[in-house]
Amino acid sequence: MARKIVLTSGKGGVGKTTITANLGKNLAKLGFRVVLLDVDIGLNNLDVVMGIEDQVVFDITDVIMGKCRARQALVQDKKISSLYVMPSIHAYNKVKILGEHIKNVVEQLDSNFDYILIDCPAGVEAGFHRAVFPASEAIIVVTPHISSIRDADKVIGLLNDYEISFKGLVINRMRGDMLLNGELMDVESIVRALNIPLIGIIPEDDAIGSSCSLGGQCNSIESARAFTLLSENIHNGSKKIFDCTYKYKGLLGYFKRAIKKRV
Repeated sequence: MARKIVLTSGKGGVGKTTITANLGKNLAKLGFRVVLLDVDIGLNNLDVVMGIEDQVVFDITDVIMGKCRARQALVQDKKISSLYVMPSIHAYNKVKILGEHIKNVVEQLDSNFDYILIDCPAGVEAGFHRAVFPASEAIIVVTPHISSIRDADKVIGLLNDYEISFKGLVINRMRGDMLLNGELMDVESIVRALNIPLIGIIPEDDAIGSSCSLGGQCNSIESARAFTLLSENIHNGSKKIFDCTYKYKGLLGYFKRAIKKRV
């Protein structure tokens, strides 16, 4: 039986799809069978982020409409054999898709995977509710900015209406230099404001997006370590959080921060 985890944020542009992709890759590298489910109907790009858009034959709406079985709509990752993606439809479709439809797709995949990661669309409209409906756990992705925190707080309130057994927080795009300089909302304040457990911090890193857009594993040492810790925390219940400030501490770190501030 798979763990069904929805990744949501409320606010768009926080890197939720990229987090989904990298988390899926890391869980698969740990030896688990993982499927990434794109539920952002019509505005999706998980297949592009994963680099498998040219392999798509069927999508989630084909499964819902009975044109194919769930397994037929899965696209296997090019490098990791235990990782699959079920893409969403790119064009507008008149078919009204409900949470029950998504849950039925999830149930078809349940026995074949260890993890089903559901990429939720931004906002709190119908797309949010159908993505959350089949999930039993939720990861809320935020950036260290007030607008992101406020939207996440609204999402957490809405999640209370669903059978979500665990809610965890991932802070994305954290810059260690700005954090130490007091230019970003600090981690403790974010956790206190949202009142859910922190399970991961992902540093600001251009390599994450660029590598994912090519369908690859993120090759930055820092980001790779951050995602490894996040994956282990999710599976083992550990609480090892990546320290994005470590290279900006001490005298040498002070000069690094000063240089970055001038750039």
